[in-house]
Amino acid sequence: MKKIVIVGGGAGGLQLATRLGRYFSFTPYLKRRRKSPAAQVTLVDKNRTHIWKPLLHQVATGALDSSLDSLNYQVHARSHGFIFQLGSLQKLDRERRVIHLAPVEDDKGQQLVPARELEYDYLVLCIGSRSNDFHTPGVHEHCVFLDSSVQAQRFHRLLLDRFLQLETHTEKKLQIAIVGGGATGVELSAELVEACRQMGNYGHIRRNALDITLIEAGPHLLPALPPRLGKNAERELRKLEVRVLTGCTVAEATADGLITQNGDKIAATIRVWAAGVKAPDFLAQLDGLTVNRLNQIKVKPDLLSVDDDSIFALGDCADCIDAVGQKVPPRAQAAQQMAGVAEYNLLAKIEGRPLKPFRYRDRGSLVSLSQHTAVGNLMGTLVKGRLTIEGRIAGLAYRSLYRMHLAAVHGWSKAMLIYLVGKANRFVKPPLKMH
Repeated sequence: MKKIVIVGGGAGGLQLATRLGRYFSFTPYLKRRRKSPAAQVTLVDKNRTHIWKPLLHQVATGALDSSLDSLNYQVHARSHGFIFQLGSLQKLDRERRVIHLAPVEDDKGQQLVPARELEYDYLVLCIGSRSNDFHTPGVHEHCVFLDSSVQAQRFHRLLLDRFLQLETHTEKKLQIAIVGGGATGVELSAELVEACRQMGNYGHIRRNALDITLIEAGPHLLPALPPRLGKNAERELRKLEVRVLTGCTVAEATADGLITQNGDKIAATIRVWAAGVKAPDFLAQLDGLTVNRLNQIKVKPDLLSVDDDSIFALGDCADCIDAVGQKVPPRAQAAQQMAGVAEYNLLAKIEGRPLKPFRYRDRGSLVSLSQHTAVGNLMGTLVKGRLTIEGRIAGLAYRSLYRMHLAAVHGWSKAMLIYLVGKANRFVKPPLKMH
């Protein structure tokens, strides 16, 4: 029996494990076993639950309750024919085809599970990315990151503590500075405005008690989108009284603010770093796998490592030039598309068929401005050419992206049920998580 080990349960890794688990096992989705060599699929992740990474800004502000909307890996694995192992990748032994998992510890540092080894015939690395601090002094010590659900929840608790100070008049102002005018920074800014409004409904917090500064080093917000959409997003944020600074580079982070390259001081009680991404540093020491300057593993168009034909990499941790020469961007839609090709190629390897190269198809980009509006464009096979959308239509399209992710993981019937349950919860629960 072949052993397929997938490290990383993000958008791509979870989708791949789910589809392979269904393929090789008898599940409610598959009434009979396929005529194919058997394989055991194992998913490894350091967290017990999964939440779609583009929604982390909503977890951070409390607009989304991760305890209700997250997916439990163990339960999902049981019902979809694969095995889940809680742990973090520590070391790779390519000669023995073994990965080493670090010990699992509780919140107090007590060991729960010792270090383990997992054998593999085929290894898939989809570990995702982390914020890139560009070696800026003080960032790791004084800034908050939103790379995981744990970090988003930590930010949420910090935000509630600061709201309490405003409520009790311990502090008069809450100053938040966000570095990075990409999708995360723009969406977080708008969600914070909405969170303050909601808190005002339940307490005595005034809107002008919150000062938000969004800082972008480039000439306009949303650098991945056409300049016009970046300008439109800036206009909408200014309507919400968000201070937007473009063409501004942060040189240092301190305990009470940020210092720009021009020497200006931006005072901030909470400092969020959302500027750029890179793969985790430990990938650069992973038994000789070739990586780029962002620690991404170099892969061929078929998603196999350039160094090892038993190791695939996909998503944000892969440096991939696709079949038509495009550089694949670190985006959720790219990870999901790569998961589909990785599934095909893994089955092809097991069954002795030729592999197919990956070709990235840009479906467009959408950015939500909370309850207010959205901006973005659709392209590729969704529309002929490129279609720019804004307002309510863009908001509807943005929300549909999450439904498509749910459908890829659960199937359409269960995804629609989850959607209906979520709508029902809006009538019985406050719109903002208060704890």
